[in-house]
Amino acid sequence: MTTSRADQVSHTARAQSFNAVAAQYADHRPTYPPALFDAIEELTGRPLTGSRVADVGAGTGVATARLLERGAHVVAVEPGEGMAAEFRRRLPGTPVVRGDGNALPLAAGSADLITYAQSWHWTDPARSVPEALRVLRPGGALALWWNTSALDVPWIAEASARAGRHFGRDFSREQNDLDATTADPSGRLDFARRTVRWSRRVPIDTHLANLGSHSLFLVQSPDRTAAHLAEERRHVLDVFPDGIVEETYDVVLLLASAPPAA
Repeated sequence: MTTSRADQVSHTARAQSFNAVAAQYADHRPTYPPALFDAIEELTGRPLTGSRVADVGAGTGVATARLLERGAHVVAVEPGEGMAAEFRRRLPGTPVVRGDGNALPLAAGSADLITYAQSWHWTDPARSVPEALRVLRPGGALALWWNTSALDVPWIAEASARAGRHFGRDFSREQNDLDATTADPSGRLDFARRTVRWSRRVPIDTHLANLGSHSLFLVQSPDRTAAHLAEERRHVLDVFPDGIVEETYDVVLLLASAPPAA
């Protein structure tokens, strides 16, 4: 499928949009559940404790912080100046280097694990797959994951449908595209897939700020974004009149191992 110039510009604008709202992103985006990291350890067959991890597209350090809690030695890679600055403010003792998955600023064979939390879709797999294999040690692993909305929860499905109409997109179809074929069209990697369900309870202002931190909102006009979020507030308060929202997520994890040493 060919990509138009307009699509490329939109993709770039969305990728860069987070830098202006790095603090909002860090304050309101959901984290990741312990069961996700349990699944990574199970699939790799080794503990995160002591592992050399490159967290790519690290943003403000949401995933990095969880990896550090599990005892991993993490170097973060982040292309955005604003996001990297917020990362340094929140995790001052953790190294972060500027770069992206298409050209990793890391030595060959230097990582036991490379992670992409919510960020693989910003890369070009034709470049990022070979780069991951270059940086991983033999037998190391590449882990990609996304927090996705649990669309079998009625109020979440309704909210997704409203957002789809607002943006002219089919979000349920896009979630179904989080698979091995999309992650690596070349088929070089043999991905295992796991789904981990979890939830969090947050004030409605946090819920709406989380929505507003997504790139599709950030590239809209402020008035259009504000109008949609005001409508969402009304709908969500019908479901959660006390203003405490239970967000339910399915974390989609794709994990593949690099070939062992010859």
